[in-house]
Amino acid sequence: MRGLAHRVAHARRLQYLLVALIVGSGVLQGAAYQFDLERHYQWIGAVWLLTIATLVAEALLKIFALSPSVHRYFTDSRNVFDFLVASFLIIGLTVYLPAADYAVIIMWARLLRLLRSLAIVQGMRLLLTVLFRSVRSVASVALLTGAIIYAYALVGIILFQESDPSRWGDLGAAASTLFQILTLDNWAEIMRSANDSAPFAWVYFLSFVIISGFVVTNIFIAMVIKNLDDYQEEQTPPTPASKEEILRELRSTRQSLRRLEERLGEFPD
Repeated sequence: MRGLAHRVAHARRLQYLLVALIVGSGVLQGAAYQFDLERHYQWIGAVWLLTIATLVAEALLKIFALSPSVHRYFTDSRNVFDFLVASFLIIGLTVYLPAADYAVIIMWARLLRLLRSLAIVQGMRLLLTVLFRSVRSVASVALLTGAIIYAYALVGIILFQESDPSRWGDLGAAASTLFQILTLDNWAEIMRSANDSAPFAWVYFLSFVIISGFVVTNIFIAMVIKNLDDYQEEQTPPTPASKEEILRELRSTRQSLRRLEERLGEFPD
């Protein structure tokens, strides 16, 4: 029975069924928000229940396939993610109904993992793999960006608090203003307003835009490109060595051994 559960849980047909159900549920929910589909709510609800039941059944089948060593299921981060998705959906339907409104977001996250594992399109698999690998680097980039915003927020409060308290009145307002500048949304107007109270405010704003907007963004892009290159190198099979290269390495090894023997011969017995 455990072998059958393992085959069913990892069957490609089940994965394709999950893709179809999640996409269909998301499309139906969007259509329900856009159009008046009140008379079709029972069918939309049935599709949602079928989708959630399939996700829960997949998780239970994987757990049963590993029984009695159920803990092995939670040693895989992908299984942990699937289990959390199924748990959230069950809680949204049974315990805390407002959470069900966000179920579509959780399902689409689950869909990305499915598409990555199925590799329906090779280019999509490459894109999703690089995306998931780059997420690990986001924490360091976010930490660096947060440190820059915090430092500039403190300086901004000192320089512009009295002239523009709505933007620089406290740490939260200053950080929000700097985040707006980071997105380059109408930042020139903020700079012109600050120039009226501080003649050299443009130095403050230009340095922040250059450091946070360009340098940090380029660091993140460089991380993505590096992850892309690393993944492509992993997927590229190693080039077999030619006969000449093997003979060259053998000669080099023999010469190294001969030198070692000569150095050992210099030691007394």
